[in-house]
Amino acid sequence: MKVGYARVSTAEQNLDRQLEALKKAGVQKIFAEKISGKNADRPQLKVMLEYIHDQDEIVVLSLDRLGRSSRDLTEIIEEVRHKGAVLNILDLPSFAGVEDQNLKALLSNLVLEIYKYTAEEERRKIRERQRQGIELAKQRGAYKGAVRLYAPDSPDRRKRYLYHQVVQMLQQDPPVPIAQIARTIGTSRSQIYRIKKFSNL
Repeated sequence: MKVGYARVSTAEQNLDRQLEALKKAGVQKIFAEKISGKNADRPQLKVMLEYIHDQDEIVVLSLDRLGRSSRDLTEIIEEVRHKGAVLNILDLPSFAGVEDQNLKALLSNLVLEIYKYTAEEERRKIRERQRQGIELAKQRGAYKGAVRLYAPDSPDRRKRYLYHQVVQMLQQDPPVPIAQIARTIGTSRSQIYRIKKFSNL
């Protein structure tokens, strides 16, 4: 069975291009979500990995949809292999014309390793450029840090209100559980933790 996975990083982004590509590839079941790929703690990814079985084919448009770090990608790929499934990355060579299965697997693994290294190296360079930019801005006195959307001085009135609601729930005795606050407010648990840290609660 062909099983697809699609992901975009934010709620504002569109999944249509990925979904269309997966359907054209003959995918029968698709797991999709709008969440950052900074780690492997993603609900639909976990459901997909639990769902797949021996002989299934996992189809994604590009490898970075599965993950952004070499470590996470390695763990996900190993989980797919452990389940007896195979991975098909649509924008990478498939080696479909190679009849020798051992050679095909070797070539596919080599391409995946090169891609993982390249993606990790690019992420490292981006982080380094960001760090250098922040240091230069600090030297000029122009760096003020990232704007917090959920904060008492947020430019967004609705998010200012939600920030105060979260703080109020965290200050209750006993505090409202993080997961319950996230469901009530309609945001992620990580956002609640950031508010909690920012508020020193």
